[in-house]
Amino acid sequence: MAWLNPLITILTVAGALGVFLYGMKLMSESLQKVAGEGMRKFFTSMTSHPVKGVVSGLVITAAVQSSSAITVLIVSFVNAGLISLFQSVSLIMGANIGTTSTAWLVSYIGFKFDLTFVLLPMIGLSLPLLFSKKQQLKNWGEFVFGFCLIFLGLNFLKSSIPVVTENSYLVQYIKNFNNSGILSYIIFFIFGVLLTILLRSSAASMVLTFIMCSNGWISFPLATVMVVGDNVGTTLTANIAAFVANAPAKRAALFHFVFNAIGAVWSLLFLHFFLSRIAALMQLAGADSPFTNVNTIPTALAIFHSGFNIINTILLIGFIPYIIRLTEKIIPVHDEEKESSRLQYIETMFLNTPELSLLQTQKAITVFAGEIRQMFALIPQLLIEKRNKKYSKLLLKIEKYENTSDTIEIEIAEYLIRISAGDISQPSSHQVRNMLKVINDLENMSDICWQMARTIDNKNRQNIWFTQEMRDNLTLLFTLVDEALALMITYLDGEYFKKDFITARNIEKQINELRTTLLADNIVNINKRKYSYRNGNCYSELISQSEKLADYIISVQEAISGSKTGTA
Repeated sequence: MAWLNPLITILTVAGALGVFLYGMKLMSESLQKVAGEGMRKFFTSMTSHPVKGVVSGLVITAAVQSSSAITVLIVSFVNAGLISLFQSVSLIMGANIGTTSTAWLVSYIGFKFDLTFVLLPMIGLSLPLLFSKKQQLKNWGEFVFGFCLIFLGLNFLKSSIPVVTENSYLVQYIKNFNNSGILSYIIFFIFGVLLTILLRSSAASMVLTFIMCSNGWISFPLATVMVVGDNVGTTLTANIAAFVANAPAKRAALFHFVFNAIGAVWSLLFLHFFLSRIAALMQLAGADSPFTNVNTIPTALAIFHSGFNIINTILLIGFIPYIIRLTEKIIPVHDEEKESSRLQYIETMFLNTPELSLLQTQKAITVFAGEIRQMFALIPQLLIEKRNKKYSKLLLKIEKYENTSDTIEIEIAEYLIRISAGDISQPSSHQVRNMLKVINDLENMSDICWQMARTIDNKNRQNIWFTQEMRDNLTLLFTLVDEALALMITYLDGEYFKKDFITARNIEKQINELRTTLLADNIVNINKRKYSYRNGNCYSELISQSEKLADYIISVQEAISGSKTGTA
């Protein structure tokens, strides 16, 4: 039974780590629900200016406490064409800095204070909130519960790691590494990379590094090398997510790796200088040097982690265009990707961050609406095109849009269902229902565009002609519909549950009035035999179909505002 004690120790450490990881997950997801709408608004304020992009990435990552989730989200936005590669890289830089907040949280609270006497009462106080019928109170209860689990898990880890004596084999083995020169740094760097990949969390890897230092297992320099390895290992998540994505998304993920790898190289080259400055800074502040007191190593590691990422960003922010060119050479764009219009990230990149995934879906719906507008823009061209080859290409392109819209609707609907299956806030649940209504309306709009194309095709097959006045009237009607589509896309890309859509109503009113006038004039002109009934019937079909399209546009506006769907 000698094997039983080591097994129990391993399982105890794994269990303590599980409590810590679950606490991180619960706190992150509950925080998203508490500040979900505000967080989504902040994330949509992304800018092409690198410095503002860095700040945006920093703040949102510090709030969510997961650089991996934010980086995957950024990569998925690039994959959908919602942001450019240039915009994404500054956000990734900011995410690198934002993730260092975890180290400060753990080092200052988890290692400086014993919170056991506070944590259990806090969990007791949060229990009524967990069972509250009010979603916001429940979210706050989950946040407190997750926060407490993080530090309970940390306490379990500190107490479950076996005490290692000075003469133990493990300590002697590590001392041999201390005297192995550059080999010891290479080994612990690789260990940091592999540990982060295995745990899928740089925060968990950082905590284990802290504990190993506090127990005297590894020295301060080797711990910093592990932290650098953590930084490189955390880039794997985004690269896995981008494996099936398009070239720009793969480049964004590769940029993350290259950026962190460059930082790893210079930080290891100047490691001793960097660490001596940190030790001097801590002594200046009245603390002991991390080289002589293991109790100060967690704080020193937090300083190193933040300083390393901040300096790396400052050094490389001016070289963004050159690093992007490097990624472009490594990952070229294939011709077939240029023609692809499918929202691939919807089916390949499901995130465990429901509130931010909802923002991703909103952007996808905006792209979908843009596809519908592009489809409708082909209708006036089809109406006047006389060259057979060009006409056939236009008709085929409209049909392709219609088929693609069916696929996109299914992809987004399935994605929304997966989001709603998670634990999301009440406003987000309302928004999911509204989005399902919107994508259904958008797909119906693509069907109408295809019907209009078929109406024009039947007109041409039957040699039906339109007078110049009829063509001018249709052009005026098509212009109003396109204006309504453009406004609809603006609403879709903005804040949902927006009550004011007076402009959209005014355009709909103009379309309805023009429809009524044109149909009445059409009957008069048929009776006056200005053109045949068959010509007038085809003309009236296009007018009615345009008006029906406008009805669906206003239906989308209402779903966004929540005025007729009853969801706001």
